[in-house]
Amino acid sequence: MTLLEGIRANNFIIFGRVGMDLYPDPPGTATEDATTMTADMGGSSANIAAGIVKLGGQASLVTRVSDDSVGRFCLNKLAHYGVDSTYVSSVGGEYRNSLAVYESRVAGHQSVIYRNGAADFQMDQSDVTAVDYSRFGALITAGTVFAAEPSRSATFDAFALAKKAGLPVIFDVDYRPYSWPSPGVAADVLSRAAAACDMIVGNDEEFGFMAGDMSKGLDKARALAATTAKIVIYKMGEKGAVTFADGAEIRTGIFPVEALKPTGAGDSFMAGLMTGLAADMPLKDAILRGSACASVTVSKPGCAPAMPDTQTLTAFLDQHPGPSSV
Repeated sequence: MTLLEGIRANNFIIFGRVGMDLYPDPPGTATEDATTMTADMGGSSANIAAGIVKLGGQASLVTRVSDDSVGRFCLNKLAHYGVDSTYVSSVGGEYRNSLAVYESRVAGHQSVIYRNGAADFQMDQSDVTAVDYSRFGALITAGTVFAAEPSRSATFDAFALAKKAGLPVIFDVDYRPYSWPSPGVAADVLSRAAAACDMIVGNDEEFGFMAGDMSKGLDKARALAATTAKIVIYKMGEKGAVTFADGAEIRTGIFPVEALKPTGAGDSFMAGLMTGLAADMPLKDAILRGSACASVTVSKPGCAPAMPDTQTLTAFLDQHPGPSSV
């Protein structure tokens, strides 16, 4: 199965964490001044899954959650967003779900992430071998799964099982320094993961990090597209993105909005991109669809709840003057 054939199935098996998000209400409130918090689903992989389902696709998550009320909250939220949790298992003891506390403001924005004893890092080979890969069109993972064992080795095993079943592998680099034992380990492992993938999405800092030099990130992305990956997307924030595919370089802009907060953009971008390609859009159009989803998401509170459904995205595109020029 080719990369695009797999994506067109619009049915994804996604590896990585689901967590609880807390954010002060009303928007603009600093965490230390908060008296009311809104709780919802978070975690990059779970957000991507929710975004895909909102836009008409299917998504199943593979991870572990803590065997407690917070873990059950996460399972309830996956059900709420229509994400299949067949392959989500619970782990007891002192392992806990990830927790993110962040603010709905740009100026002075604070995000505090709790990842000690993370339940999702306990995903092991038994979790990945339980998956019926023949049910799906493509595998997606965010880079956080590689930050610790046994999750790291299990995900590399999942790559092998997916490829054996004919599924393409899609990698959102998603480098979070606080999750890793050292930058050196992260650079080595993420580079090995990227070399095993059919499609890679990351920002300029992430590619620069893998290259060992921030000034060489673009060259790293270009080299991956020329050797192992079919499509590589190099995101540059407000400057848009450069995509390498089939020997061509595609430059795309963003959809300027008044951002309420900076979180959730990358996850929403991936959801919009995947469902756009699943609908057989040209690659450039699908990338712009992802950019539009990111803009919608940063303009509203929360991550999963802020991600657009098809009706919201259509209305946004109809009303927006269009992407910035590059």
